[in-house]
Amino acid sequence: MEHLKDAFIRQFGGHGELYSFYAPGRVNLIGEHTDYNGGYVFPCALSVGTYAVARKRDDTKLNLYSMNFDSSGTIATTMQKLQYNPEQKWANYPIGVAAVFQKAGYELGHGFDVAYYGNIPNGAGLSSSASIELTTAVLLNELYSLNLDTVEMVKLAQKAENDFIGVNCGIMDQFAIGFGRKDHAILLNCETLEYRYTPITLEKESLIIINTNKRRGLADSKYNERRTQCETALQELRSVLDINSLGDLTPVKFEQYKHLITDDTVQKRGRHAVYENARTIKAVERLNKGDVKGFGQLMNESHRSLRDDYQVTGKELDTLTEASWEEGAIGSRMTGAGFGGCTISIVPNDIIESFIENVQQKYKQKTGLEASFNIVEIGDGAKMV
Repeated sequence: MEHLKDAFIRQFGGHGELYSFYAPGRVNLIGEHTDYNGGYVFPCALSVGTYAVARKRDDTKLNLYSMNFDSSGTIATTMQKLQYNPEQKWANYPIGVAAVFQKAGYELGHGFDVAYYGNIPNGAGLSSSASIELTTAVLLNELYSLNLDTVEMVKLAQKAENDFIGVNCGIMDQFAIGFGRKDHAILLNCETLEYRYTPITLEKESLIIINTNKRRGLADSKYNERRTQCETALQELRSVLDINSLGDLTPVKFEQYKHLITDDTVQKRGRHAVYENARTIKAVERLNKGDVKGFGQLMNESHRSLRDDYQVTGKELDTLTEASWEEGAIGSRMTGAGFGGCTISIVPNDIIESFIENVQQKYKQKTGLEASFNIVEIGDGAKMV
């Protein structure tokens, strides 16, 4: 934050009152591609995230700078011209949040200068986009004294990603980042937004996020296609069943009625959504009983379903996950949208060194890529600092 303040002053000068904000990244421990299917997810906020320093202006100019994209310099617009423009690159995310706030009827009269810095690996599936959106939402809430609650900010940030950026994401990323709590994960029903915190007590193990370092553009990936396939599965099941979402089905009920889904591929997509939802509920029950090993087994099952039924893993994620299983992970799975990005593993502390060395070696041998390993802690949600 001190470095960021220095960068802000270099960029915009040192006069006036500065405000500081932070929003974390997030990782989903289990419950993947269930969020837009009315199911449960189980994410936690991380201790890495997006920092922002801002200052109000007297005019309506909006000046945005990021230490991560220093070569882009300052991106400038006005509060009357909050429009998507490919040339604005990363700045479309905060501009999109401001545009959505305006559209929702919140008065953003004056402009502001803002500098950002993020230490989330970019494009890794740890929600750097939702992190900058929530940092901006908290910033707007404070600078304009809007008195919004966290749920409203979360919804507006999601709307920015959906309507302004054009990525049809569920609400999980923004919710986990808005509501994160240190050393807890959140069991969230994405249909009702009911949630409860579950303590994560890993005494002899650590969470390790491994980045495949295979870049993937979420908006360009098959994410929207999978979503459409799930909607098709739901429509066909609703010809007989009175359900609002795939999350309303148990695996037993799904097996009973899956013949209604005429296309085999669409049926596989539906099966993943239903079984993954049931797995997530079971996984939290195991964690509440202190059964870390049982939780890990369900993580492994989750990855197999994402690989075989949802088909969103690919060579890099599969290689990393399988190497993690072989090298002693209690549980390991892809996390995020897939098609590259990261895996999340629970690894016993006494083998971490050999685990990292051996998984790296196997991964490089098979893919030619170097993976990045991050031992992470579970942190707090978005806030003014």
